[in-house]
Amino acid sequence: MAKVNAPRWGWALTGSGHFFKECLRMIAGLDEVDLFVSRAASEVVRMYRQELKLPKAARVFRDTTASAAPVGLFYYGVYHTLVLAPATSNTVAKCVFGISDTLVTNVFAQAGKCRVPAIVFACDTAPELETEAPKGMVKVYPRDIDLQNTERLKSFADTQVVESLEQLEAAVARRKHDLHA
Repeated sequence: MAKVNAPRWGWALTGSGHFFKECLRMIAGLDEVDLFVSRAASEVVRMYRQELKLPKAARVFRDTTASAAPVGLFYYGVYHTLVLAPATSNTVAKCVFGISDTLVTNVFAQAGKCRVPAIVFACDTAPELETEAPKGMVKVYPRDIDLQNTERLKSFADTQVVESLEQLEAAVARRKHDLHA
């Protein structure tokens, strides 16, 4: 596969409802983006009754192959940035411990191996949070291990962990600016 002239955004969705709708709106605002959808994210789209409104050039890769074949695109310079948002505590834990057994954790691993910068919007960032569930807002109390894993992920090279929707929006805007500077 030849190197592409204009690298794309890679955006990985997990099974978290935490700011899920807002993440979908952000994706819709990107020009060249590929979406990596975990099996759980496919379920969440239906639970939250969301329709994926994607840019015309967007491609969607679903978690349907054992080897996560689409991750090979990272080796050929197809992506300039990976955004993993929202990221469940399960996904964060797998990323921290190097487990790449799903499409989403595999793209995170390959982005790291190819030195593609990643922005991760971790869901479990404080001892007490409010988040949207399919039937409305709920309080959640992340476990210590979840908070520790989020902290561990912050030490990864080329990985920026954001803890709020505002930080995610700012990180994406900064990356857009840096890419066009």
